[in-house]
Amino acid sequence: MRCIVTGGAGFIGSNLVDKLIDDGHEVIIFDNYSTGKKENVNPKAKFFLVDISHQPSFEHKTMKDIMSGVDVVFHLAAKARVQPSIENPIEYHNTNVNGTLNMLDACRRYGVKRFIFSSSSSVYGDVEQLPTPEEQELNPMSPYALHKLQGEQYCKLFSELYDLETVCLRYFNVYGERQNTEGAYCLVMGIFAGQLLNGEPMTINGDGENRRDFTYVGDVVDANIRCATNLGVEFNGEAFNIGNGDNRSVNQIANLLSEDGDRVNRAPVIEPKETLADNSKAKRVLGWKPTNKIEDWIVKYKEEIGL
Repeated sequence: MRCIVTGGAGFIGSNLVDKLIDDGHEVIIFDNYSTGKKENVNPKAKFFLVDISHQPSFEHKTMKDIMSGVDVVFHLAAKARVQPSIENPIEYHNTNVNGTLNMLDACRRYGVKRFIFSSSSSVYGDVEQLPTPEEQELNPMSPYALHKLQGEQYCKLFSELYDLETVCLRYFNVYGERQNTEGAYCLVMGIFAGQLLNGEPMTINGDGENRRDFTYVGDVVDANIRCATNLGVEFNGEAFNIGNGDNRSVNQIANLLSEDGDRVNRAPVIEPKETLADNSKAKRVLGWKPTNKIEDWIVKYKEEIGL
């Protein structure tokens, strides 16, 4: 299989690239290093410095040559996190919406068969039904969440208009190897780990009782590959929850990293109170299931980073 991974120098993308190469596939990476890291790039992949938010990038003959014969595009490139998107909505829109549309259009023009979109559980917003199925009414609470929903809608539209097979994977709070411990795109576990390593108190928004469904990056990688290699299913913009199917509070995550570590509570931010995936559709259609418990992984993680 010949494939492109956008955001292949990032946290999830680089893990996906490594697994694809281990499985014997030819991999091309598009990344502009805005959040990805050079040290994450697998040397066996072909790397192209591409900013997907700029449509003229895809007009050059070289881009046609690069994408010719590609079977599947894994679209992971995005500006992540809710709070920064509230502060910089236009910047986020340019990457997350325009970038997705540019990649979809390039797939249409250059004959790519399948497009796998990394969406987010944030499209649900605050919900009453837990675990939450894919049929739940969508209520984005931030520009980031809205951008992911627009990406899903573009995927479905391109399937209907151009017969491009598209599938949308709604990730629930991904953790694992290569997660950031610093910077604007760091998630809660990485933030806590970085603070502990620097001798700082863990900062908790609100009372810390918000609950999240934490999903291992290797399981997310597996879901992507199953979507790419499952030729018996024709995808037309379908969405799948990729979540562990259980959840933990922010306070519990802090305790797992350090029971006696200092903590500072800050004002609450705009975010759902709880996320919990109904992952039965992914299990049924994709044959996917989560394999990793966060408690088990954190033990190894603490040893690796010296906590």
